[in-house]
Amino acid sequence: MSNFVSMLAPQMEDIDNSYVFIADSANLLIKMNNKKVTFPEIGDFGPDITKLDRTEYLGTLGGIHCFCLSLEDDLIIPDGIEFIGLRKILKLFDSGFCSVAYRAVHIANWTRKSRYCGACGNKTEKSSFERARVCKSCGNIIYPRISPAIIISVIKNGKILLAHNRRFPGNFFGLIAGFIEPGETFEDAAKREVLEEVGLEIKNIRYVQSQPWPFPDSLMIGLTAEYAGGEIRPDGEEIDKAGWYGADELPNIPDNVSIAGRLIERFAQENK
Repeated sequence: MSNFVSMLAPQMEDIDNSYVFIADSANLLIKMNNKKVTFPEIGDFGPDITKLDRTEYLGTLGGIHCFCLSLEDDLIIPDGIEFIGLRKILKLFDSGFCSVAYRAVHIANWTRKSRYCGACGNKTEKSSFERARVCKSCGNIIYPRISPAIIISVIKNGKILLAHNRRFPGNFFGLIAGFIEPGETFEDAAKREVLEEVGLEIKNIRYVQSQPWPFPDSLMIGLTAEYAGGEIRPDGEEIDKAGWYGADELPNIPDNVSIAGRLIERFAQENK
């Protein structure tokens, strides 16, 4: 599938074959089409679905228009269409579909949470010219919230720092991560999070890649850094275990549909 292209919604007469991404929190509706898993089309629900105030146009995927909206009581789900978690979707579909799925979940949830103005409490309306909700009563404009967060692989003598978050199931280890605070750079946030969570100092911080992560509205900034000093001291609040691991002794870690898994995979390939 070709790359996802975002644009303003065109004037369309026949949109039955357009994809519609319907979200309920971190779940999306999918359907089986001749034993192939795909996403529903406008024709499965009727063209009036595009006229709902909460329906947002996403762009095109392989030349096919894409829309999203949140599930509400006014939608009847046809037979053969059911919800699946976004994490599973990332394993079933190619990067083009996954890009739209990320955006669909993020925007659908933002629309659902922004139906009322946070300043005066009145209902909001969809903006006619930009991605925003507008309060006609007080003029407040609500844009989709994006919460930047760093996630970092820290390396020391050919080993990577992995940590167990108290919320992780079982013996599952990942990377140090955290939200960027107001006034911080990526580098400031990385130094603070590593020091707060495991008591270590880091240096030579470098950007690697980023990933939208709509759980619910994050943008993960993937970094790598070198150990600069200190002894591992888990904070006990978020992190209860942490240690240095070589490429041939990695514990249970995230798979590479997530940026955490990709950063760990990158370390392993560079340290075979």
